[in-house]
Amino acid sequence: MSRQNLRAKASLLGARRSGPARLIAALGLAATAGLALPGQVAHAGAATVRCSVPDLVEAIKTANSSPGADTIRLARKCTYKLTAPDPDNPANGLPAITSEITIEGHGAKITRDKSAPDFRILFVDEAGKLKLNKSTISGGKATDCPNFPGGGACGGGISSLGTLTVNHSQVIHNTAESDVFAEGGGIETGTFEGAGTATLNDTEISGNTAVYNGEVQSSAAGGGVLNNGPLTVENSRFTNNTVSVTERTNSFAFGSGLAGFARTTVRKTTFAHNQASAPGGFARAALTTGAVPPDAMTVTDSVIANNTASAPGGFAQGGGVASNAVLSVTGSRVVDNHASAPDGGTAVGGGIQIGALGNLELSQTTVQRNTASASGGGSAQGGGINNATGGSVKIDKSKITNNAVRASGGGTARGGGIFNGVGSTSLNDSAVTDNKAGDGGGIFEESGTVTLNSTEVERNHPNNCAPPDAVAGCTG
Repeated sequence: MSRQNLRAKASLLGARRSGPARLIAALGLAATAGLALPGQVAHAGAATVRCSVPDLVEAIKTANSSPGADTIRLARKCTYKLTAPDPDNPANGLPAITSEITIEGHGAKITRDKSAPDFRILFVDEAGKLKLNKSTISGGKATDCPNFPGGGACGGGISSLGTLTVNHSQVIHNTAESDVFAEGGGIETGTFEGAGTATLNDTEISGNTAVYNGEVQSSAAGGGVLNNGPLTVENSRFTNNTVSVTERTNSFAFGSGLAGFARTTVRKTTFAHNQASAPGGFARAALTTGAVPPDAMTVTDSVIANNTASAPGGFAQGGGVASNAVLSVTGSRVVDNHASAPDGGTAVGGGIQIGALGNLELSQTTVQRNTASASGGGSAQGGGINNATGGSVKIDKSKITNNAVRASGGGTARGGGIFNGVGSTSLNDSAVTDNKAGDGGGIFEESGTVTLNSTEVERNHPNNCAPPDAVAGCTG
């Protein structure tokens, strides 16, 4: 089986990557250049770099070769414009980070010149530890995948196999594009084996893109970020990132904001206006996870809003969130997301999509005004939450409200608030209200089990639950 097909299969099943077997499913001591006097060498440990790319390159090389941790201080608000790749590794604009380095950006930007060859901006080797503070990384274009030499494009702005910490920074307008597979338009972290950690704090991940442009089934994943190792995200913003695949290749576009394949912790973070596009294929959510237990994704006090999964003639699976693994969402809002499948496609889970291996615990969270829509005789289900293939959903003290399912041209539209099939869904001290569908405005139970405990299901249109008597305790 080809690497593309392996990725496709693994993505579909939500499997963790393990080398080639998983496919579809960002500075230290300085040298001469950083000082006011040309040719003078800084002492080990810290260097101030003038607004000069050659000076920055030399500072990184010196830091890599010196013992201990080093700090590189960039010129305040300077733009370091890279016009050529690193000669030792032309996939990267700057020398690889191979030691412990802190870059104090002071508002500086490191970017690839538009006329330059394609290369990412930064690469952190397995032994490297990079802390990036108050910096902007932009314009990178990945040409390789360090996890898998010889195929794919990973980490358009930053690729890290080691330890990466990004604070108070921006990773914007970077691209990973390939005819093999593409991952991590802004950042890719960790190794296929799950090593390598990353932390993003008060960081903007915006306008990044992962694009698969090949002609056979494959994938584009993690428009903003894709993590293979443990990732912590706090007080950050993922906006206007995209994933897309070649039309009619039956390919997978998923995780337009963030795709997690290892332990992922998200706190006080916004995912907004991200888009997954897969005409004739599979488009899946702004926030996705396929980590293998005991790894899980935990989302707390966050907002997932106005994201879109679009698959004309294909399968749109989760406008806001999609999980085929263990997912916990607490104190959050999943609002105004859209799963759209015109031209006879299938749209499921406007707000949240749970796969066959998924296990969702939703607590003190609002799922509101999400839509799943299809046209041309296609089908749509689960405007708020879709659990149709055997997953487990537990909802506690949450509101599922004002969600909708629509299907034109003779299609079916079921489960405006919740669609359940095969798997189990339980609701405790919650509310399913004011949702709309063709049938089962509140809840549609195709099969499996839906359990209501101290939960109101009211004011849904055209009915609260369907088929009649399918959900115990639900009337009208």
